[in-house]
Amino acid sequence: MPGPTARQLKFLRDHELCRFATASKEARPHVVPVIYAMDREYIVIVVDYGTRKLKNLRENQKVALVVDEYRPNRGLMVEGDCEILERGKEYLRLLQVLFDKFAYYRNNPWGEGESPILKIRPTKCVMW
Repeated sequence: MPGPTARQLKFLRDHELCRFATASKEARPHVVPVIYAMDREYIVIVVDYGTRKLKNLRENQKVALVVDEYRPNRGLMVEGDCEILERGKEYLRLLQVLFDKFAYYRNNPWGEGESPILKIRPTKCVMW
């Protein structure tokens, strides 16, 4: 499937908060607000160990998220595949992407093995 369009990527880059949905292996949904950064066409999110979303992702790597605005009423729904990174060159590269975007992360840094990073490859996007 083709990735996000240029318009959809711009919308994602122009925002930083989404509602992030995962599901357990029994298909029990879980939705939480999270901040994210963009790396090319990938969505990058950091999570904590011990969270429901990480447990779900270890069982089922399919995710969905929504980024939206109230005025004007517009948004983007993304479905995708999630890769969990905990160490390595790609982990460190994406960690820098997060540090570059968010002052809070720069001021409270962490390293490999402390908080997993999610690398999400969009497989379907619907914009309104």
